[in-house]
Amino acid sequence: MVALSSPHFVIFPFMAQGHTIPLLYLARLLWQRQISVTIFTTPANSPLVRATLQDTSVSILVLPFPETIDGIPSGVENTDKLPSMLLLTQFATATKLMQPQFEKTLDDLKPPVSCIISDTFMGWTQTSAAKKGIPRISFFGMSGFGMTMCEILVRQRPHSLTTTPDEPFSIPNFPKLTLTRNYFDPPFDQLEPKGPWVDFMIEQIIALGNSYCLIVNSFYELEQGYIDHWNQYIGPKALCIGPFCTAKPMILEEDQSIKPKWKHWLDEKMKSGDPVLYVAFGTQAEISKEQILEIAKGLEQSEVNFLWVIRSKGMEILEGFEERVKSRGLIVREWVDQMEILRHKSVKGFLSHCGWNSVTESICAGVPILAMPFMAEQYLNARLIAEEFGAGLRIWPSNGSVKGFVKSEEVEKRVREMMDGENGKEIREKMTKVREAADAAMKEGGSSWQTLDQLILDVTNYQTD
Repeated sequence: MVALSSPHFVIFPFMAQGHTIPLLYLARLLWQRQISVTIFTTPANSPLVRATLQDTSVSILVLPFPETIDGIPSGVENTDKLPSMLLLTQFATATKLMQPQFEKTLDDLKPPVSCIISDTFMGWTQTSAAKKGIPRISFFGMSGFGMTMCEILVRQRPHSLTTTPDEPFSIPNFPKLTLTRNYFDPPFDQLEPKGPWVDFMIEQIIALGNSYCLIVNSFYELEQGYIDHWNQYIGPKALCIGPFCTAKPMILEEDQSIKPKWKHWLDEKMKSGDPVLYVAFGTQAEISKEQILEIAKGLEQSEVNFLWVIRSKGMEILEGFEERVKSRGLIVREWVDQMEILRHKSVKGFLSHCGWNSVTESICAGVPILAMPFMAEQYLNARLIAEEFGAGLRIWPSNGSVKGFVKSEEVEKRVREMMDGENGKEIREKMTKVREAADAAMKEGGSSWQTLDQLILDVTNYQTD
């Protein structure tokens, strides 16, 4: 346990589910250490924050989100509600308009604020922290592998001599590793990336460089080589204090009359000894109708049991599908507790977009991943989990590239391999070992536990310097 003169941590997540949820789990981790924690959010995002932290004493402060932002519909305060991810730059830039109110509120907090933990997309908080004479700790919601590869690409440009997006290039300091430009999201997959998003990210990286440190939702044993490289050649110092999702409490068995349909369904599959594949692609990926149809066709032809969480706007094209697979497939349209699904004993595989939160949740549940990335650093995460760790399988596009259209035959083949094949058994065993290592890192005395303890003490000492 940390010193009695506990510091006061302020946490300000970026307004996107995948960025917010891990920092809410981090708030729980700090609260469990008897640390004072205040979360900043906006009106539309506050219900999620309150629901996640309702059993804690974490303080929640609500600031108004800027209005009349060009291209952003009124009332949209989360990237999940954006009409298109092409509006991300305008949305992220708009958060800077919250700075005056944020700083004014900081001055009024008791006990005095000791540090600010904020998303890397909110680099302006570094300026606020500097004004107050307190450290700003940046949160990069990526794997250590993903953030290190992205920084190497930008700084050292190992791809500069490639002539096509699929031409392999070597990674400096990692002689056994080759990537292609298609592992990176536009516009950074270009030889000379430019545009508003590039300008925005340069601003955030400069702020990151001035930050006290960087926290990573991972554990050191998982990504040692990549974290060591970051700390030796890039910086600021990256601290692995995860996986954060271990802080999520187990849900006790609820009243049967209010148990959701999907949980009843999973319980029945468990009783009958039928393993289930969980299918979900997050909230940000914009998946074409043609691709959804191919995924559905592959699942239908695989003859495995599956639970597919899909946004309602993608359902209208699956006419007749739900009826045809009703004996072994369940479509869920509403919000679900993903960790609860992954922890269910019937779930033996996860067909995932490989967002880093989903990867860490799958690791903590010991469920192997069928990797089908769509955007951002998901291609790198898929590479890490399937090829570097061997705790998953990659579903490959038909064009032979990292990116592209996936046919139903490939979905069917990999689903069967995961759920029924000998290879699937080996992958499950590897994921079990990864889960055990994650558990060990987060337990008292483990690497993530010790690193968080040291960070708390460092912030306490910084406060009294």
